[in-house]
Parts: sequence; C-alpha cells; structure tokens
Amino acid sequence: MAVQFNNDWDEVIGGEFEKPYYLALREFLKAEYGTYTVYPPMNDIFNAFRATPYADVKAVILGQDPYHNPGQAHGMCFSVRKGVPPPPSLLNIYKEIDAEFPGAAKCDPADGCLEDWARQGVLLLNTVLTVRANAPMSHRGQGWERFTDAVIQKLNEREKPVVFLLWGSPARAKAGLITGERHFILQAAHPSPLSAMSGFFHCGHFKRANQIIAEHALGEPVDWLKRG
Repeated sequence: MAVQFNNDWDEVIGGEFEKPYYLALREFLKAEYGTYTVYPPMNDIFNAFRATPYADVKAVILGQDPYHNPGQAHGMCFSVRKGVPPPPSLLNIYKEIDAEFPGAAKCDPADGCLEDWARQGVLLLNTVLTVRANAPMSHRGQGWERFTDAVIQKLNEREKPVVFLLWGSPARAKAGLITGERHFILQAAHPSPLSAMSGFFHCGHFKRANQIIAEHALGEPVDWLKRG
C-alpha cells in the first residue's frame, strides 16, 4: 500500500512510491525494522509531510538524518516529542534563536517539540528519513537521498518562493537542486556540538527567514519561540 499523507503531498510526491528505487528502499526498510531498532517508528517516518502541506510551505529546514537515540526521533528534523529533553543539536538551535532575537522570551530548554513550527509552514525535513539505533547515517545511500531530492525539486517548481535553510554537508549538497531564482537559500554548518562553532552560531538564519517571508508576502513570519 502506498504511503498516504492525506494532503496535497499525495499528488505532488506520491508517484515516488511506485518507482523502482523506492520499492528497493522499502524492502531494505522492512529488513532493517525487522532486525534492528530503527528510528523513527515506522508510522512516524513521514510526519513532516503530514504536518506541513505542500501549498503551506514557507520555509524548509533541512538536516541530515534522524536522532539515533531512544525516544527522540518522530519524523521531523531536530524535533523530539513532548516530554523528551532536547538533544544537544536542538539546544544549539535554541541558543542561536535567543541570540538573534534579544529581548524576546527565551527558548524553553526543556521543550524540544517543534510541531508548531511545522504548523506555521516550516517543513522539518532530513536528507535521510530513517536511521539504525546508535548508528548515525547508517541508512545513507539506500534511496532516501533520491526521495528527498524529488521533494526539493517539487518545491523548486513552485511559483511561490520558499526559504531553504540547509544545515550540514548533506543538506548543503541539495543546494544545486534549487534553481528557481525566486527561492532563497541559507546555508550553515550543522548545529551539532561538533560543528556549530564552525558556522552555525551567528548564521542569522531565523531572523533572515522571517525578513524574507515578510518582504515577499509569504504569510505571517514564523514564531520561532512557539513550541508544541
């Protein structure tokens, strides 16, 4: 049975699920989920698409692959479910938001759920959508990159501009797919503690994204302090 998003992504990207590469990926995932612990749970893999319809996308945050520790990944890049402590990468994201909006309320370091960003039109996407427990990038090269290439290409076809926030080398490698001059590309290092000091901190992406959204009448700016 094909994946169902129950919104306009079904028409936009649903055809990918019948292509040979995705059928091979599906068989790989069946074996992985049947043999190992894999994140996120199978029913959560496509939560980012269900939460943010294609027509509503204002911005895309593109990361690498899901969190690989228990109870963290739930199908939206950098987000964890309510009650789960924010991982280090997300805490660094919060630090950057706090720095970009001085005088505003501070990010709550105990709340790592970013679903409200998704409801505001931020597609929280990784380049690879699954991972084996405790093995980062373990599902690289199995077909997810081709699927997320297709997603980026479909967003690139839109007449309405999109702001792409590309963090880390796998995400930045997607920049070549964004050829429409109406779109905006913001690139930075990954917010991981291993790389945040190399260009994520002081990137200004959150403030700049909101400036673009306002200048091009893309809807309400994103309330980056809103959670849940």
